[in-house]
Amino acid sequence: MPVQKIKRTYRKTKYVLYKETLVDFREHFWAFLGSFVGMGIIAYLQYGAFPEQDYIFLIGSFGASCVLVYGVIQSPLAQPRNLIGGHLVSAIVGVTIQKLIPDVLWIAAPLAVSLSIVVMQITKTLHPPGGATALIAVTGGAQIKSLGYGYVFSPVLSGALILLVVALIFNNMTRKRQYPNHKKMTHFRKKFIFKDKA
Repeated sequence: MPVQKIKRTYRKTKYVLYKETLVDFREHFWAFLGSFVGMGIIAYLQYGAFPEQDYIFLIGSFGASCVLVYGVIQSPLAQPRNLIGGHLVSAIVGVTIQKLIPDVLWIAAPLAVSLSIVVMQITKTLHPPGGATALIAVTGGAQIKSLGYGYVFSPVLSGALILLVVALIFNNMTRKRQYPNHKKMTHFRKKFIFKDKA
């Protein structure tokens, strides 16, 4: 390997490491503030509405969404269509599986998660926390299960909408942050979606 090529590779690696380790305090501030307000509203509205175990699971599902929606706002998985659609379709899948297989948890739980992934892929609404939303519908307590398809609207849709509204406000407070990110979505579709059809 020529010396020039080694030096060039070294410079590129050094630059990438430098960029990756930069601390952007303003970025972290807005991510913190947005997630704090979004989760705060959900926690305030849902606290006491569900038993402690179910409440913790629900907050866990939305907490994972916060990481994407406020922490990596450029990600295709964090865009509004994915946030709302991913939680919605996963909730519908989860409730459906719970109704079809109410007593065989070891089949219902993995089936709900696996089917929710496939449905999110088909509908182009992939949002990783959606898997948890489907799982909660199956493994939740009696109060969650008694909601039936009402679970789709509250707490799931209402919670996702709260996160979205807060994200639209806090993720657009500065010029450096833009949400939703249409450029990233277009690039993602061209690279992965249209490529598969070719």
